[in-house]
Amino acid sequence: MTGLEPVDWPPAPIRTERLVLRESEAGDRGAFVELFSSPEVGTYIGGAQPRDEVERMAPAVPGRRAGFFVVALGGAMIGMISFDPHHESGEPQLGYQFLPEFWGQGYAYEACAAALDWFAAARPGQQVVTTTQTANLASMRLAAKLGFTEVRRFEEWGAAQWSGVWKPQR
Repeated sequence: MTGLEPVDWPPAPIRTERLVLRESEAGDRGAFVELFSSPEVGTYIGGAQPRDEVERMAPAVPGRRAGFFVVALGGAMIGMISFDPHHESGEPQLGYQFLPEFWGQGYAYEACAAALDWFAAARPGQQVVTTTQTANLASMRLAAKLGFTEVRRFEEWGAAQWSGVWKPQR
């Protein structure tokens, strides 16, 4: 359960100025392997997974589930966005990861803002939560720019964490 029931999945692709948010395809598998085995991407989420393990475990079409968007630029996957249930509250939690060569160019903001707009239309009035390590300053800045407000700070998974909530505009 993703907190998105009974939303029809997948939605039509979401187009922004530069990106497309869409369902995953078989051609995205290589980018998924890069994403989940990247030491840079793994810095604030418990570390990278060994590449051979990711290669072995990744399904032919990774990420096929409700609430999971591939972020594509020029047709190629550059990242992903997900709305999964928070491990404690069950509330929809925004998660995102992008390949390092696409950091710092505004793609995460553009994609996450579009995904939150979609979410607000699909689930009117439903809030979204997000969590990141306090050491991940870029992620905390992105959350603030997206309109998340801090709820709490806490220790978990061996690091200081920041948690925020986003409420759709009425």
